[in-house]
Amino acid sequence: MKIFDFLHTDGEYGFLLSLALILLSTKLFGLVTKRFKLPQVVGALLAGLILGPACLGILEETDFIKAISELGVIVLMFCAGLEADIKELAKAGKASFVIALLGVLVPLGAGFGLAYLFNTENNLNTSLFLQNMFIGVILTATSVSITVETLKELGKLSTKSGNAILGAAIIDDILGIIALTIITSCADSSVKIWVVILKILAFFVFAIVLGVAFHYLFNKWTGSSKKDLRRYVIIGFVFCLLMSYCAEEYFGVADITGAFVAGLAMSNGPRATYLTNRFETLSYMLLSPVFFASIGLKVVIPSMNASIIIFALLLLIVAILTKIVGCGLGAKVCGMKNKDALRIGVGMISRGEVALIVASKGEAVGLMNDKYFAPIVIMVVVTTIITPILLKLVYKKKNPADTDTKGELEVDKFTKGAAFESQEQIKAEVMDK
Repeated sequence: MKIFDFLHTDGEYGFLLSLALILLSTKLFGLVTKRFKLPQVVGALLAGLILGPACLGILEETDFIKAISELGVIVLMFCAGLEADIKELAKAGKASFVIALLGVLVPLGAGFGLAYLFNTENNLNTSLFLQNMFIGVILTATSVSITVETLKELGKLSTKSGNAILGAAIIDDILGIIALTIITSCADSSVKIWVVILKILAFFVFAIVLGVAFHYLFNKWTGSSKKDLRRYVIIGFVFCLLMSYCAEEYFGVADITGAFVAGLAMSNGPRATYLTNRFETLSYMLLSPVFFASIGLKVVIPSMNASIIIFALLLLIVAILTKIVGCGLGAKVCGMKNKDALRIGVGMISRGEVALIVASKGEAVGLMNDKYFAPIVIMVVVTTIITPILLKLVYKKKNPADTDTKGELEVDKFTKGAAFESQEQIKAEVMDK
């Protein structure tokens, strides 16, 4: 009998115990990592890893946890859009594209080369070339959610490098979808590359038109009124969910991209700060801890032979270095300083749930051997945990140009567990009640 068998999380009300354990453990581990001067998000990731099948086996990923974690990353990216400076993002547009392009090409080439050396036996119906290329496609993925949370905690989200990371991550997502579609279309004749590209272009037209219209109408409606502030929060959340749904369901673009666009549509408005504070409270209390812990819950320690272990180690090294080199080189090409180039490269390391989704799709259509799934999971977990640590190191030196007032407030909120509110907001809320 296991020591934790008395914790039954599989019953009708087991989800309540699962939530309680996740929230408590993520906070406790967050405080521990904070004591060691590490971002608290690292503690949340470790909490899921320790409670999950890889260590204690107390919790496992359920459909409920999957749904809450998906909502968590959507709200996280929605808040990132709310806090983003559209003008600064526009300035970083060209640089973001170059950074994303090199951040895709370098990992793609290196991943293919590594797979070419190890993947020599073909047990699938697809060619070895496509299988090896697919390993490279997995390495092109970037999970910006971990970086966003860390930059907010460090107070660096709205800096020059922070905006470049945000823009590059969105473009990276699009390029990754195109690369995945090209590979899968070669293995599956039912997938048409031109249809996918048309859908992506249609999404951006849809997002720009709807985003601009909503920005104008929402700001005009809320700008003069100070009553019924909770109504604005509901409307903002509905718009976020609808954009996320449309992006994923109709255009094949990641739902977090739709959420980020929704946040941008409401940013720089009279109610942006009020909305951010409300959603930050929701994210801090429930959604973000479940999302970060769920990444750790995905990890299962498999049995691997010596060759696969060596492949896993090399894959991890390649995954880290190719993003630093590729994205950093892109930043240097665009005239950025060495420190900003390094920060951008480090910020793009995390693969997170994006790489797992890509790997699962490839495995389903016969583009990847089952034995390589475990090394990919290990790579995802390590890059996810190491990214916040490395970001803390590269942003360690104080620089007035790197100051992000909004981000500093987020640090205070994250530490104290309470949303910051101005006197005007407090008065407005009293009127609302």
